[in-house]
Amino acid sequence: MAKDKIENLKEFLKEKGYKLTPQRRAILNEIINNEGSHLTAEELYDLVKVGCPEIGLATVYRTVQLLEEMGVVCKLDLDDGRSRYELCHQDDSHQHHHLICNGCGKVIEVQGDLLDEIEEVIEKKYNFTIENHTLKFYGLCSECS
Repeated sequence: MAKDKIENLKEFLKEKGYKLTPQRRAILNEIINNEGSHLTAEELYDLVKVGCPEIGLATVYRTVQLLEEMGVVCKLDLDDGRSRYELCHQDDSHQHHHLICNGCGKVIEVQGDLLDEIEEVIEKKYNFTIENHTLKFYGLCSECS
């Protein structure tokens, strides 16, 4: 599955005028292999450096920024003072939501957009077109409660 995603992303980068360099491939591989982990650039660097020891942290930052600008990865703010990244899913009309444990810091993804009806009401009542939203719930996971 990761190979298919890499090939799709390779084509996407090519369409946008970029090459999938070995460093970019290594970074994308780690993002795909750690899907759902919400990695920081530093965590991503540590993972990539194992298989690509010549890579620099600046390369990871530049690549993540490029991938974010292209809509390949999404930047997340989970209120811990660090930017985190995850693979964007092109079939999602909105970002998914997150449950954040106040005890251990675990982040759980909530799939599916449960706010469709609320969005419709807001759009009609306020004559406002919603393009996206983020939602974070804070509480305790099953291990901490």
